[in-house]
Amino acid sequence: MTGATLRRRLPRLAMPGITAIGVKELRGRMRGKRAFISVTVYVVLVAGFAWMVGQILEDNFENQIRFGGFNASVQSASIGRGIFVALMFLQTLMILVLAPASTAGTISSEREKQTLDLLAVTPISSVAIVVGKLLSALTWVFVLILASIPVTAIVFVYGGVAPDDVIRGYAMLFVTAIAFGALGTFFSSLVRRSGAATGLTFVAVLIATVGLSFIWVFMTATSSSVFAKRPPEALFYLNPFVAQADVACGAEGNTGSWCQIIDGITGTFVDFGAPGDDGVILEKGGVLVPEVGLIRPGRGVAVPVAGGFGDVIGAPDAVAGGRDRYWPRSALTLMLLAVGFTAAAVQLVTPTRRWRPRLPGIPRRRRRGRSAE
Repeated sequence: MTGATLRRRLPRLAMPGITAIGVKELRGRMRGKRAFISVTVYVVLVAGFAWMVGQILEDNFENQIRFGGFNASVQSASIGRGIFVALMFLQTLMILVLAPASTAGTISSEREKQTLDLLAVTPISSVAIVVGKLLSALTWVFVLILASIPVTAIVFVYGGVAPDDVIRGYAMLFVTAIAFGALGTFFSSLVRRSGAATGLTFVAVLIATVGLSFIWVFMTATSSSVFAKRPPEALFYLNPFVAQADVACGAEGNTGSWCQIIDGITGTFVDFGAPGDDGVILEKGGVLVPEVGLIRPGRGVAVPVAGGFGDVIGAPDAVAGGRDRYWPRSALTLMLLAVGFTAAAVQLVTPTRRWRPRLPGIPRRRRRGRSAE
């Protein structure tokens, strides 16, 4: 069988196995009352959290109306954005716990029950075993994410959040589940015990989210004494919270507090300098001109006001060009890592034909003869 023929037949060989493994796993997960009770509890927790955040924001803005006379429509939009951002961050945190926990025992549990060898001798390929178990475990997480959409739709009552903002936020939630679910599957294939796989998975999650973020903060704080350059923004590509902050920046119109965080990470945050300066050149383009504003390519001009910047003026297409500066790169990085971890898990599960590095200068047949001896 040639390589081209194998590539054409591989999808047809893998899909029935993926379907068989997925159906078997989902039947085990969805039988009984536990699945429906879990979905109900998840939705109730998300709805209760949204209600509490809304009450906090409403009380805060009522005090501002009483003493400052702010515009009610602007406050309603701010409440909607606040609830939306809070829900995205809460669900990101829950996915970082649920997705690795659901996949960390997919392969190792088969080893513990001594059924992995039985699966290996069936016509189901190793790709179908790994991908089927990964998708079946993540389907449960996907159900929880989809069940929260009606709760998130409450933000449309307040305003301030467009449907495309919700689509961006949920797209990042699905990418986060896939990436960290694949991470759990990799460690489940690497070790034999589910407890050890779960522990290693959560350690890796902490390193990707907290550890790399701390390294970025350390490099930023010591840029004048230890590091000559500012730290790369790629250190945050594995942190889904920063990606959700970029989604929140787009919902705020590219001028809010979340945008300042993204500006600091991407290198567009600058010191305003002393009055009378001719302008401060930004690291990634743009110039801060006194009495004019912060001029950025494709983002219009942000007019300086007391305590920060006001509205962005300029052509609508120029303002819209400032969106999606960060989260697509983070999503792409996470998806590439998901593919890499899945491929590595397939190699670890495969009992034969596992990839081995060829030693230079030793023929393949000679090495096989030595191993047989």
